[in-house]
Amino acid sequence: MSGILPAASGMTTSAQQTDREKLHVVAKQFEAVFLREMLGAARKTSFGGDGGAGDISGGQAMDTFRQLQDEHFADATANSGAIGLAKLLEVQMSRFVADGSTDRKASGK
Repeated sequence: MSGILPAASGMTTSAQQTDREKLHVVAKQFEAVFLREMLGAARKTSFGGDGGAGDISGGQAMDTFRQLQDEHFADATANSGAIGLAKLLEVQMSRFVADGSTDRKASGK
């Protein structure tokens, strides 16, 4: 799962993690992707100018900087839990995942 999304530190899964721990990480990754899409859509809005988002013409370098800035903001926000979408997803999806304590007993850890 860790290879699917560009993950911030602390947002990767490993084989030693239980399904609950993996669910926690993936829920945060989903929230970060959702926030990136939201920020990207917000930047495309136009407030009367030709270029959108304040019509600051900065070229490709500025576009790349804004994209990286949005990705960092989305990852940091998802890690902080400020929005809470990851927690809601985790609670809803936990019904379908075995409890972490039973996973460890079954694997002998």
